[in-house]
Amino acid sequence: MKQSFCLRKIIYTSIISILGFSETFAQSGNDWPCFHGSDRTNRSAETGLLKAWPNGGPKLLWTISGIGEGYSSVIVANDHLYTEGRSGDMTAVFCFGLNGKQIWKKTCGRAWNTNLSWASTYIGSRSTPTYSEGVLYILSEAGLLEALDALTGNELWTRELTADFNALIPEYGYSESVLVDGDNLYVKPFGKKGYQICLDKKNGNVIWTSNDNSGKTGYASFVISDFGGSRQLITSTGNNYYGLDSKTGRLLWKVDFANQRELNVADAVTYNEYVFVSNGYGKGSMLFKMKPSGKVLTTEKVWESNLMDNHHGGFLLHNGYIYGSGTNKRNWFCLDFNTGKEMWKTNGKGSLTYADGMLYLLDERGTMRLVKSDPGKYECAGEFTVPKGGESL
Repeated sequence: MKQSFCLRKIIYTSIISILGFSETFAQSGNDWPCFHGSDRTNRSAETGLLKAWPNGGPKLLWTISGIGEGYSSVIVANDHLYTEGRSGDMTAVFCFGLNGKQIWKKTCGRAWNTNLSWASTYIGSRSTPTYSEGVLYILSEAGLLEALDALTGNELWTRELTADFNALIPEYGYSESVLVDGDNLYVKPFGKKGYQICLDKKNGNVIWTSNDNSGKTGYASFVISDFGGSRQLITSTGNNYYGLDSKTGRLLWKVDFANQRELNVADAVTYNEYVFVSNGYGKGSMLFKMKPSGKVLTTEKVWESNLMDNHHGGFLLHNGYIYGSGTNKRNWFCLDFNTGKEMWKTNGKGSLTYADGMLYLLDERGTMRLVKSDPGKYECAGEFTVPKGGESL
């Protein structure tokens, strides 16, 4: 349940032409090596980009077809594009050059299927690949974790999360994008032998396992915060968000936050001692702050609102304001980070990213918009309809 759309044809115009990366991707500082970027803030460091689009949007450079169904987004590393998709009855990872030509494809185990009526129409890949030091880390929706040589696709090591950690495949499949921090890889098997685990990224060996705060499956990926004297991992179960000590997996804090379907999907946003969370189906959003208290942290709610009840499109923080969309409150929103005050809203729902003072909003109906990141007013600087090819656009 990641923040992308189910596409049989990915339109890489959204990446290459719109963000203007075609001439700058060769610079390692402009790579986008994992879900939401290297620091997971969903903000690109790119500059010199268009502040307005021509009528009909930027020129279409090329498209890619044949990658199957899925919700995976795309990463960029060392002049290569990577994504996942469902290829027949298998999950597959794809590598392309910046010209759109396929370099390699590798299947990664049998694809996930379900008989649950409310989930059966949402099959396909979920996780976005993670790149680190020449290695691509892949998590299939059925729980196969693989490390691949990023240039060739050759397998380096594998882990079966269900077998190795006595786990069941989650209701909507494994959906997080694994986090690599230094030599450590973090992932949640949701198992009896490890609800969350830390592995050595070089060989897949276990560094620690933790069952602190295990419970209803959550679909958010890990983000990192250095507040409180320890490097902590922040993520969700279906009923709460929580923080773990990254060195040990020890629970530092948790905050109850659940909607009627017990689904927490979107990654948290952190800023110093503050953590912003949101979920869909009418629940809304909340800001709380962490306070050191001995070996743990206490939390205190700053504000809570039913606005921006984010489904799975995500949100981002920029210059003191949160941008994202809602589910029942089906609009794009700008909220004051410190108070929750609504600054503006406009029709739509989807996923977004930020670069060079601009927001890039991809609506679920297939409209891509360029919007100024101005809390004073909503101002669209161009839009276009994504070319046909995806099943859910």
